[in-house]
Amino acid sequence: MDFKEIHIGNYIKEQMEQKGIPIERACNFFKTGEEEVIRMYGNKSIDTDSLLKWCKLLEYDFFRMYVTHLLLYDGISHTKNNKRIRDSGEKIIFRKNIYTKEIKEFLVGLVASNQKTVSQITEEYNIPKTTLYKWLRKH
Repeated sequence: MDFKEIHIGNYIKEQMEQKGIPIERACNFFKTGEEEVIRMYGNKSIDTDSLLKWCKLLEYDFFRMYVTHLLLYDGISHTKNNKRIRDSGEKIIFRKNIYTKEIKEFLVGLVASNQKTVSQITEEYNIPKTTLYKWLRKH
């Protein structure tokens, strides 16, 4: 799964196929025609109301993909935040369990398949080395 470039329409179509849900059911659910559903498959992004409906229909949390993107690529890592806090003299707040199962599997998979080294992952995604090594030991 590509968390960097999310094409939500492709993921919706993939979930429809995996779950074996006929397109007619989506048409009825959205009260629209088949052309509109197919058009949604082609969209890189869709509005949140429609995405929430897709989540309900497919019983899948598509929003989690965007959270994963934020954690991996947009610098909301606790290490950057803690550096700012440390420099200002405030207390550091540690956040437990911010990494989802999908994030852990994604990063462990990169190391296991030799696509990236531990150093590259810690540098690129701001994941603490001790955290990454803990995941690697468990998998």
